[in-house]
Amino acid sequence: MADPLSDLAFDQLFREARTANAWQDKDVPEVMVRAIYDLMKWGPTSANICPARFLWIRSEDAKARLNPFLMESNIPKVMNAPWTVIIAWDEKFEDKVPQLFPHNPDAKNWFTEPEAHFDAAFRNGTLQGAYLMMAARALGLDCGPMSGFDRDGVDKEFFAPDKQMRHWKSNFICALGYGDDAGLFERSPRLTFEDANVIL
Repeated sequence: MADPLSDLAFDQLFREARTANAWQDKDVPEVMVRAIYDLMKWGPTSANICPARFLWIRSEDAKARLNPFLMESNIPKVMNAPWTVIIAWDEKFEDKVPQLFPHNPDAKNWFTEPEAHFDAAFRNGTLQGAYLMMAARALGLDCGPMSGFDRDGVDKEFFAPDKQMRHWKSNFICALGYGDDAGLFERSPRLTFEDANVIL
C-alpha cells in the first residue's frame, strides 16, 4: 500500500486550492498541458471507456471564436487565461472500447441502449474532467472551471465542422494558468460530514 500524501499535497490539491478568476501574466508551455493529460488519463472510468475529449484553446483566434458563447462574467477569465480547455464527451466513445477494454471487446455492446449510453458517457466524461483539474493542481497550476456558456453554440462552432470532433459534445470549460490571488472571492462554506453523510 502507498503511504498517504503529505499535508502540503492535501493543501495544494484540496484545502488551499481555489477557483481562479484572474491570472498572472505567466506563460504555461504546451509540455505542461501534455503532462496534465498524461496524469489524468490514469483515472478510472467504467469499463475503461474513457469517453472524455479535450479541446485546448490557446491562440487569440481560438479565444475570439469562443468569446461569443461565454456568459459575460466568464469572458475575462477565459480571455486572460494562458489556456482554456473544453471538456467534452464523445458520442461514439464505444468505437474505442475494443482498444481500451481488450479482454472483452464485446463490451462496446453494453452501451447500445440510449439512456445507458448517455449516462456512461456523461458521467465518466465528467469524472475525467475532474481528474484533469486535480492533475493540473498537482502540477502547480490553478483552475477556473465554469458551466456558464452556450454549449450548443460551442458544439456548432468547434465540433460540428470538424471530421475528428463532429461527435464531441461539450460538458464544461476550465481555464488554466497561474492564478492571481487578487481575483479570488471570499471562500464559500462547505457542508460538514454530518450534513452530507449517512453511515448505516
